[in-house]
Amino acid sequence: MEIRPILSALMRSKVALVLIGLQIALTLAIVCNALFIIGQRLERMQRPSGMNEVDTFAVTSSGFGEGFDVRSTMEADVTLLRSLPGVAAATAINSLPLSNGGWSSGLVLKPDQRTPLASAAFYFVDAGALDALGLKLVAGRNFKPEEIGYRTMNDNVTPAGVIVTRALAEKLFPGQGAVGRQFYIDDPRTTPPTTVVGVVDRLQEPWVDSKEIEYSVLRPQHLPYGNSSTYLVRAEPGRRDEVMKQVEDKLAAANPSRIVRGLKSVESVRAEAYAADRAMALILGAVIVALLTITALGIVGMASFWVTQRTKQIGTRRALGATQFDILRYFLTENFLITTLGLLVGAVLTYAFNVWLMTHYESPRLPWHYVPVGFLCLWALGQIAVLGPATRASRVPPAVATRSV
Repeated sequence: MEIRPILSALMRSKVALVLIGLQIALTLAIVCNALFIIGQRLERMQRPSGMNEVDTFAVTSSGFGEGFDVRSTMEADVTLLRSLPGVAAATAINSLPLSNGGWSSGLVLKPDQRTPLASAAFYFVDAGALDALGLKLVAGRNFKPEEIGYRTMNDNVTPAGVIVTRALAEKLFPGQGAVGRQFYIDDPRTTPPTTVVGVVDRLQEPWVDSKEIEYSVLRPQHLPYGNSSTYLVRAEPGRRDEVMKQVEDKLAAANPSRIVRGLKSVESVRAEAYAADRAMALILGAVIVALLTITALGIVGMASFWVTQRTKQIGTRRALGATQFDILRYFLTENFLITTLGLLVGAVLTYAFNVWLMTHYESPRLPWHYVPVGFLCLWALGQIAVLGPATRASRVPPAVATRSV
């Protein structure tokens, strides 16, 4: 089929050509970048925290009254929790992965080092933490009971040994075994270094937006600040909800001088942490569907208008020997040319939009394959959208050519 006559016909409808071409261009630019952002958000939401999230929950104890002793209460609570039926492991802990609140600090290897090698989250735990968190020890050993200490506001004690994540170990000691090596977790000018006694496969920081989310340190210390303490409990498989109710009742009955609150599963903590990401993915998904629908309807409307305008011309072509397939192919080719012109402009807009996102929102660079895939999808959408009007045009009978206007 000759392309030149089709282009000549399009040039006689420049306004419609420009409008539908810009619509296709903007659709490509927005859809490609929106899909990329959705993919990023879904990838963030699926990152493993490193712990057993299904069977684990947290609970907080807040004491009141002058006689409340948080240290002795913490010790008694941990002993009580570990003795309850259905409890596989329990520990006192200062924060949780995905909770968006906790303690972090820069880490250095030498006392005179001014720039930290990494910033890591600190989890203050005891020897039962690995079991309670469901962590996998890949090197070294767990803490010993006699190594567990306390850190208070007025007592800045650095533990002799800590457990770090594999990612942090590789950052601090690249290509070397981390167990037995030392680094500083507190002020190197006033405190001694600590030794790595173990390495766990993975444990995320509490902050989901952290760029160093895999850098975590387990410190063998309790943190009895104020009158509050948080406990992490891992139930036996399938018994989490049952154990949660039991824990709340037992802790409340064990000490009437406190309030038991903040009872929530780690799964609910994850849901809250990624609520904004989930909402953004849903909103962008709705935007994509709306844009594709509007673009398809625009193509249908344009093609239907042109079919109506050209009815007599189509009838004349049929009378001169054009088949139904020839008419169908004409409109499909015409739409393909319009879509292609729009997509070429859209490709430029797509990368321009991505550069703007990189500049203002630190977004990663858009992978190259998004645009070609977008081309194919919008080509297919355009051909499907025009198929109805094109089929109607192909059914125009030759007798239309002889009718008076």
